Amino acid sequence: MTQTPRLNRTFWKFVPWAIGVAIMLAPLIAMQFTSEVAWDGADFAVLGVMVFGSAGAYSLALRITPERSYLAGTGLALLTTVALIWINLAVGIIGSEDNPTNRIFSLILAVALIGALIARFKPEGMARAMAATAVAQLAVSVILFVTGKGATFVLAGLFMGLWLGAAWLFRKAAAAQSPSQP
Repeated sequence: MTQTPRLNRTFWKFVPWAIGVAIMLAPLIAMQFTSEVAWDGADFAVLGVMVFGSAGAYSLALRITPERSYLAGTGLALLTTVALIWINLAVGIIGSEDNPTNRIFSLILAVALIGALIARFKPEGMARAMAATAVAQLAVSVILFVTGKGATFVLAGLFMGLWLGAAWLFRKAAAAQSPSQP
Protein backbone atom coordinates (compact mmCIF):
# COMPACT_ATOMS: atom_id res chain seq x y z
CA MET A 1 0.00 0.00 0.00
CA THR A 2 1.44 3.39 -0.95
CA GLN A 3 1.13 5.87 1.84
CA THR A 4 0.92 9.59 1.53
CA PRO A 5 3.81 11.16 3.49
CA ARG A 6 2.74 12.64 6.84
CA LEU A 7 3.47 16.26 5.84
CA ASN A 8 1.39 15.90 2.68
CA ARG A 9 -1.45 14.26 4.61
CA THR A 10 -1.61 17.25 6.93
CA PHE A 11 -1.62 19.58 3.92
CA TRP A 12 -4.33 17.55 2.14
CA LYS A 13 -6.58 17.66 5.20
CA PHE A 14 -7.01 21.38 4.67
CA VAL A 15 -7.12 21.55 0.87
CA PRO A 16 -10.79 20.50 0.44
CA TRP A 17 -11.88 23.04 3.03
CA ALA A 18 -9.80 25.81 1.44
CA ILE A 19 -11.26 24.97 -1.97
CA GLY A 20 -14.72 25.05 -0.42
CA VAL A 21 -14.16 28.51 1.01
CA ALA A 22 -12.83 29.73 -2.35
CA ILE A 23 -15.86 28.31 -4.17
CA MET A 24 -18.21 29.95 -1.68
CA LEU A 25 -16.43 33.29 -2.04
CA ALA A 26 -16.47 33.28 -5.86
CA PRO A 27 -20.18 34.16 -6.33
CA LEU A 28 -20.04 36.57 -3.40
CA ILE A 29 -17.17 38.46 -5.04
CA ALA A 30 -18.80 38.25 -8.48
CA MET A 31 -21.96 39.83 -7.06
CA GLN A 32 -19.91 42.93 -6.20
CA PHE A 33 -18.95 43.45 -9.85
CA THR A 34 -21.89 42.29 -11.96
CA SER A 35 -25.66 42.08 -11.76
CA GLU A 36 -25.51 38.82 -13.74
CA VAL A 37 -24.78 36.99 -10.50
CA ALA A 38 -27.68 37.55 -8.12
CA TRP A 39 -27.58 34.90 -5.43
CA ASP A 40 -29.74 34.76 -2.33
CA GLY A 41 -29.28 32.91 0.93
CA ALA A 42 -30.82 29.71 -0.44
CA ASP A 43 -28.29 29.60 -3.30
CA PHE A 44 -25.40 29.93 -0.86
CA ALA A 45 -26.96 27.34 1.47
CA VAL A 46 -27.29 24.75 -1.31
CA LEU A 47 -23.75 25.41 -2.51
CA GLY A 48 -22.46 25.26 1.06
CA VAL A 49 -24.09 21.88 1.71
CA MET A 50 -22.63 20.47 -1.52
CA VAL A 51 -19.15 21.93 -1.15
CA PHE A 52 -18.63 21.41 2.57
CA GLY A 53 -20.41 18.04 2.49
CA SER A 54 -17.92 16.96 -0.17
CA ALA A 55 -15.01 18.36 1.84
CA GLY A 56 -16.21 16.41 4.87
CA ALA A 57 -16.56 13.22 2.85
CA TYR A 58 -13.05 13.64 1.46
CA SER A 59 -11.69 14.29 4.96
CA LEU A 60 -13.35 11.07 6.07
CA ALA A 61 -11.68 9.22 3.18
CA LEU A 62 -8.33 10.60 4.38
CA ARG A 63 -9.02 8.98 7.75
CA ILE A 64 -10.03 5.67 6.16
CA THR A 65 -6.92 5.13 4.06
CA PRO A 66 -3.63 6.67 2.99
CA GLU A 67 -3.96 4.99 -0.45
CA ARG A 68 -3.58 7.70 -3.08
CA SER A 69 -5.68 5.92 -5.70
CA TYR A 70 -8.55 5.60 -3.24
CA LEU A 71 -8.30 9.28 -2.34
CA ALA A 72 -8.17 10.28 -6.01
CA GLY A 73 -11.19 8.07 -6.74
CA THR A 74 -13.06 9.65 -3.87
CA GLY A 75 -12.18 13.14 -5.06
CA LEU A 76 -13.24 12.38 -8.64
CA ALA A 77 -16.52 10.80 -7.53
CA LEU A 78 -17.30 13.78 -5.29
CA LEU A 79 -16.45 16.33 -8.00
CA THR A 80 -18.61 14.44 -10.48
CA THR A 81 -21.49 14.35 -8.02
CA VAL A 82 -21.26 18.08 -7.31
CA ALA A 83 -21.00 18.88 -11.03
CA LEU A 84 -24.08 16.79 -11.87
CA ILE A 85 -26.13 18.38 -9.10
CA TRP A 86 -24.91 21.89 -9.86
CA ILE A 87 -25.56 21.72 -13.61
CA ASN A 88 -29.01 20.32 -12.94
CA LEU A 89 -29.88 22.99 -10.37
CA ALA A 90 -28.32 25.92 -12.20
CA VAL A 91 -29.60 25.48 -15.74
CA GLY A 92 -31.16 22.03 -15.94
CA ILE A 93 -29.99 19.21 -18.13
CA ILE A 94 -33.37 18.82 -19.88
CA GLY A 95 -34.83 22.25 -20.61
CA SER A 96 -34.63 24.66 -17.70
CA GLU A 97 -33.81 23.91 -14.09
CA ASP A 98 -37.57 23.92 -13.38
CA ASN A 99 -38.29 21.02 -15.75
CA PRO A 100 -39.53 18.09 -13.62
CA THR A 101 -37.86 15.65 -16.01
CA ASN A 102 -34.53 16.67 -14.47
CA ARG A 103 -35.47 14.77 -11.31
CA ILE A 104 -34.56 11.52 -13.08
CA PHE A 105 -30.90 12.44 -12.66
CA SER A 106 -31.34 11.90 -8.90
CA LEU A 107 -31.50 8.18 -9.68
CA ILE A 108 -27.89 8.27 -10.86
CA LEU A 109 -26.77 9.75 -7.57
CA ALA A 110 -28.90 7.23 -5.68
CA VAL A 111 -27.04 4.41 -7.44
CA ALA A 112 -23.71 5.95 -6.39
CA LEU A 113 -24.76 6.45 -2.77
CA ILE A 114 -26.47 3.09 -2.33
CA GLY A 115 -23.57 1.34 -4.05
CA ALA A 116 -21.05 3.06 -1.77
CA LEU A 117 -23.05 2.11 1.32
CA ILE A 118 -23.40 -1.52 0.20
CA ALA A 119 -19.63 -1.57 -0.51
CA ARG A 120 -19.02 -0.12 2.95
CA PHE A 121 -16.62 2.22 1.16
CA LYS A 122 -14.16 -0.61 0.48
CA PRO A 123 -12.14 -0.03 -2.73
CA GLU A 124 -13.29 -3.12 -4.65
CA GLY A 125 -16.94 -2.41 -3.91
CA MET A 126 -16.50 1.28 -4.65
CA ALA A 127 -15.12 0.35 -8.08
CA ARG A 128 -18.26 -1.67 -8.75
CA ALA A 129 -20.49 1.11 -7.41
CA MET A 130 -18.90 3.70 -9.69
CA ALA A 131 -19.17 1.35 -12.70
CA ALA A 132 -22.85 0.81 -11.86
CA THR A 133 -23.27 4.58 -11.62
CA ALA A 134 -21.81 4.96 -15.13
CA VAL A 135 -24.32 2.38 -16.38
CA ALA A 136 -27.12 4.30 -14.61
CA GLN A 137 -25.94 7.49 -16.34
CA LEU A 138 -26.24 5.76 -19.72
CA ALA A 139 -29.60 4.20 -18.80
CA VAL A 140 -31.06 7.59 -17.87
CA SER A 141 -29.82 9.05 -21.15
CA VAL A 142 -31.37 6.19 -23.15
CA ILE A 143 -34.66 6.45 -21.25
CA LEU A 144 -34.85 10.19 -21.93
CA PHE A 145 -34.09 9.67 -25.62
CA VAL A 146 -36.55 6.79 -26.10
CA THR A 147 -39.36 8.68 -24.34
CA GLY A 148 -38.72 11.78 -26.45
CA LYS A 149 -37.71 13.91 -23.47
CA GLY A 150 -34.31 14.84 -24.90
CA ALA A 151 -30.93 13.62 -26.04
CA THR A 152 -28.19 13.89 -23.43
CA PHE A 153 -25.67 11.47 -24.90
CA VAL A 154 -22.75 13.91 -25.05
CA LEU A 155 -23.20 15.01 -21.44
CA ALA A 156 -23.88 11.41 -20.41
CA GLY A 157 -20.65 10.34 -22.12
CA LEU A 158 -18.71 12.97 -20.21
CA PHE A 159 -20.19 11.92 -16.88
CA MET A 160 -19.80 8.22 -17.69
CA GLY A 161 -16.10 8.86 -18.32
CA LEU A 162 -15.79 10.55 -14.94
CA TRP A 163 -17.65 7.73 -13.11
CA LEU A 164 -15.52 5.12 -14.91
CA GLY A 165 -12.38 7.09 -14.05
CA ALA A 166 -13.35 6.92 -10.38
CA ALA A 167 -14.06 3.19 -10.78
CA TRP A 168 -10.60 2.66 -12.28
CA LEU A 169 -8.96 4.55 -9.40
CA PHE A 170 -10.85 2.49 -6.82
CA ARG A 171 -9.90 -0.70 -8.68
CA LYS A 172 -6.27 0.43 -8.56
CA ALA A 173 -6.62 1.04 -4.80
CA ALA A 174 -8.09 -2.44 -4.37
CA ALA A 175 -5.14 -3.94 -6.26
CA ALA A 176 -2.72 -2.07 -4.00
CA GLN A 177 -4.39 -3.64 -0.95
CA SER A 178 -4.12 -7.18 -2.34
CA PRO A 179 -1.04 -9.18 -1.42
CA SER A 180 1.49 -9.34 -4.24
CA GLN A 181 1.44 -12.40 -6.45
CA PRO A 182 4.90 -13.96 -7.04
